[in-house]
Amino acid sequence: MPALLPLLALLLLLGVVGAVKPSFVSALSLQTMAMQSVFVALPALGMTFVVIAGGIDISIGSVVAFCAVACAWAVRDGAHPSLAALLATAIGGTFGLANGLLVTRLAVAPFLVTLGTMGIARGLAKRLAEDQKIDADPGFLADLVRNRPPMPWMLVGPAAWILVLALGALLLLLRRTVFGLHVISVGSDPRNAQLCGVPVARTQVLVYSLCGLCAGFVGALQFAELGCGIPTAASGLELQVVAAVVIGGASLAGGEGSLLGAVFGAMLTVALKAACTQLGIADHWQDVLVGAVIVGAVALDRWRTKG
Repeated sequence: MPALLPLLALLLLLGVVGAVKPSFVSALSLQTMAMQSVFVALPALGMTFVVIAGGIDISIGSVVAFCAVACAWAVRDGAHPSLAALLATAIGGTFGLANGLLVTRLAVAPFLVTLGTMGIARGLAKRLAEDQKIDADPGFLADLVRNRPPMPWMLVGPAAWILVLALGALLLLLRRTVFGLHVISVGSDPRNAQLCGVPVARTQVLVYSLCGLCAGFVGALQFAELGCGIPTAASGLELQVVAAVVIGGASLAGGEGSLLGAVFGAMLTVALKAACTQLGIADHWQDVLVGAVIVGAVALDRWRTKG
């Protein structure tokens, strides 16, 4: 099962680093890593649908930043935090919808389309924030991203449980619905899927929209964590998300992917950076290590696809 490989790697990492630095596996450290994993895992769930359908979305980090800025801007101007979070989620969905329409209507490679929208989202974030950060009180949203659970039996913070609920719902969507079958068939062979009556273009638009919704909600969570909207935030998030999806067993050729594996892959990437920090590894070497993991994951995907 593809999801077991990143899980085993995660457990091995926790065991090895924990033996050297016991504080790495303390309750507070594990709760913190679980919370940080949410910011990678939620977008990775949406990205998994996109990759299974044969696409990719590298605009996701910029969309998260823009949605966080928009959420902070709305709260600062008097909107209730819940309405601001809905606004951020809707903006993310709109970006996803635009990506899907551009990919299907223009018949342009998804990488090029989302490269363009990545720049658009980042530029709009800077314009809305006027190249500053927007400070605002996230209200109850801040309670969602606290590392410590509000009640001991919850073990982890509320955002982690939101991730669990999202995972369960999207697993049902992918494995137990006609739409899920369409996603897999489009990624496996779009021409054959078209001949079989599968609405290929509509399916592609929907998976990009779903990915955008996940990014928008994470943008609201990012604002809740930071207490402000920063237009330069979430830089490099798209690389972590793609790495999590591929490590989790998705094929960049399309037609194959694991939502549970993507969550474990996200947890592995977060734990890897946390381990580097605990061991005193310089930040630039952390970037090198994460980049090497991405290259290795892509190489493994190519080997698996050829096999």
